[in-house]
Amino acid sequence: MTEHIDTNKVEQLAGKVIGDVAGAMAIFMSYLGDQAGVYEAMDGAGPLSVDALAAKTGLNPKYLYQWLGSNAAAGYVTHHSDGDLFSLSPEQALVLSREGQPACMQGFFQSVVSQFETQAKAVETFKSGEGRPWGDHSTCCFCGTDRFFRPGYEACLIDQWIPALDGVEAKLKAGAKVADIACGHGSSTVLMAQAYPDSVIHGIDFHEPSIIEARAKAKAAGVTNVEFQVAKAQDFTGDGFDFACIFDALHDMGDPVGAAAHIRKALRPDGTFMLVEPLAGDRMEDNLHPLGQIFYAFSTTICTPASLAQEVGLGLGAQAGQKRLTEVLDQAGFSSVRRATETPTNMVLEVSG
Repeated sequence: MTEHIDTNKVEQLAGKVIGDVAGAMAIFMSYLGDQAGVYEAMDGAGPLSVDALAAKTGLNPKYLYQWLGSNAAAGYVTHHSDGDLFSLSPEQALVLSREGQPACMQGFFQSVVSQFETQAKAVETFKSGEGRPWGDHSTCCFCGTDRFFRPGYEACLIDQWIPALDGVEAKLKAGAKVADIACGHGSSTVLMAQAYPDSVIHGIDFHEPSIIEARAKAKAAGVTNVEFQVAKAQDFTGDGFDFACIFDALHDMGDPVGAAAHIRKALRPDGTFMLVEPLAGDRMEDNLHPLGQIFYAFSTTICTPASLAQEVGLGLGAQAGQKRLTEVLDQAGFSSVRRATETPTNMVLEVSG
């Protein structure tokens, strides 16, 4: 049987692939510039010659010229043909240079680079079907994950997400006992400790190096109303919590039902559990867009392997959707789940009962 090839479709797909390769290289080049301080040197400096930028950064102008060409072609820096100068617009600086801004993508880029850093292990895991523990990834992955999520938490957690919950903000202002589960490097823990000094925030994570980093972050921020413990979500110590939260991590857990059930037992009868998860529809066809593509990709190499490396190994994935998450929470014994609010990348579920 002769296979019919539609050459127009081949050309269209090949063109998209070239664009994807260009995007992959743009991410890598941007990561280089971030790590070498090039964007920082360009931010606010106006049009610069290659030699002037080399003098400012101490970098080899031959390397800079090639790097600037790639960035200019990607639209990441602006090329001025009159004088062969290069500049960083305020908009480019916001996305590529200004650390801590919600629009800054460097944490995202760092997370992508981390996956290529350990690509051999990713291939081995994918082919074997076995799990891969969170701690098996490069430190670049942990730092990139925190760096990407932190600005969003800074922008939304205190001003939008917690106020969207029924009565929780008032409790935290008055003084509450809080469990920040799967806290990672502790960015969310520190934010809540700063915003609610009369509350005590308990940061919990099963990855000891992350807890060590979280303690360092809390010390640097000067907050004392925090406590940290190395523990899993399904066996951390303590009870009588007024509020518990998990940010972008329940789907990584091997036993999310067991974790949620333990959280329910640790809460006071009138306590609230806030679950923040990646925004997703309930069907795959709802998620077939660029953001869904990204989440499915990270889920392939990070989230699902982490779940499969733990007991039960449910493997929810980063695009589980509210319906599937609600099923998990129902199995854990909760009686009420509602979407309190959302952002372009996250859904915020208020869980109680």
